[in-house]
Amino acid sequence: MSPFTHPHLTRRDAIQAGAVGLLGLGMSPLSALRAEPSPRARAVIYVFLSGGLAQHESFDPKPNAPDSIRGEFGTTATKTPGLRVTEHLPKLAACSDKWCVVRSLTHKSNDHSLGHHIMLTGRSDAPVGFNPSKPQPTDHPSLAAIAGAVTRARNNLPPALVLPDKIVHNAGRVIPGQFAGVMGRARDPWFLEASAFEPKAYGAYPEYEFDHQQRPFQPVRKGFTLPDLSLPQGIGAERFADRLDVLAHLDRQRKTLAEAASTGALDRSRADAVSLLTDARVRAAFDLKRADPRDVERYGNNAFGWSLLMAARLVEAGVNLVQVNLGNNETWDTHGNAFPHLKDKLLPPTDRSLSALIADLDQRGLLGSTLVVVAGEFGRTPRVSTLTQHYKGPGRDHWGAVQSVLLAGGGVSGGRVVGSSDKNGGFPATDPQTPENFAATIYSALGLPKTAAWHDAENRPHHLYHADPMPVA
Repeated sequence: MSPFTHPHLTRRDAIQAGAVGLLGLGMSPLSALRAEPSPRARAVIYVFLSGGLAQHESFDPKPNAPDSIRGEFGTTATKTPGLRVTEHLPKLAACSDKWCVVRSLTHKSNDHSLGHHIMLTGRSDAPVGFNPSKPQPTDHPSLAAIAGAVTRARNNLPPALVLPDKIVHNAGRVIPGQFAGVMGRARDPWFLEASAFEPKAYGAYPEYEFDHQQRPFQPVRKGFTLPDLSLPQGIGAERFADRLDVLAHLDRQRKTLAEAASTGALDRSRADAVSLLTDARVRAAFDLKRADPRDVERYGNNAFGWSLLMAARLVEAGVNLVQVNLGNNETWDTHGNAFPHLKDKLLPPTDRSLSALIADLDQRGLLGSTLVVVAGEFGRTPRVSTLTQHYKGPGRDHWGAVQSVLLAGGGVSGGRVVGSSDKNGGFPATDPQTPENFAATIYSALGLPKTAAWHDAENRPHHLYHADPMPVA
């Protein structure tokens, strides 16, 4: 049987197995699910900043440029001699020996939808039939979809996950680039949708929620909902019409499952799978209500902190790639009112949660084998401007020509700067890097060889690598 085929499971089978099928854990023979993680297991946490982080207001400030370029923020020294970042990232500045910044990643699109597709797939070209308003079956597969297809599942968890939500425009249209595209819908990555869609507000709710245009809104999101771990689109949805909350279901059936296993009602392989699924380590990765309050406080008791804390626990439990959408669509799209929103709403929870993630992984002995990479779909224009019809204060527009990318762990040499932008922060000046280099860095961190391939829906092989990894090791 092909590792990508899906055996028929009855509804009763799925329920008896503790909803193994709903988690995607029954998609290959259960005997394969018993494999323990290798001591050399590698993982990636891809933190995606939808909307586009301004390089000037983060990791590539231009303190000597004119006011119209420099912006309103000052800079702060980091632990790395000669490296300065924006004054509003003090915690990351204090651990710069653990991370590297690439200041010269570049592509040609200033469009949100195509920019998302480029940076979520690692492919600079627009695919045939690309539609900025809707994902297409001819789209390139996302990095998460490829990782899910070509890496080995461990500890009964899917190899790749996306949290805490799909990226959806505030108008309700789903952004392309997040899915499996030509690999077929059956290979879509798993989305742990723990964050409710809210078109009128952005950021790290509840504490840091805001609206870009400073319109009044009523906060409604107070926390994450437990993930609904349902089948991806296109895989037997009709057989599982009554979607189950897996965690609650397992709580109710723990006793029943144990009795069934002990009396032989389940075969040995299925009993082992259930045992792993109900293991406290695996459950804790999904249930933040059971997290140590000190961890929640360390990461930040908000959507950004919860997302990265969950990502760290999922990697520890055995997921190979976790994509974290740090803020719903356009959270980082700072066309206007940029400086108060970055200062008060965006950079503080980001600084706290990212620095906590790096320190936590390091203390748990996971940073050396886990690459943390932070990027958006593009950077922001070098010149500050004001769209007076929408915003009271200034900001920066879309800019694919250059952005800064942060990397930590996974063999990255900390305390380094790779590449540079010009004096205005508008174009690469040295060592330009492409989305293909970016993707290759992720594949390399996962331990995938250059001979590796993924297969489309017609089972045709495609090269994984289209460039060399960025020189960050």
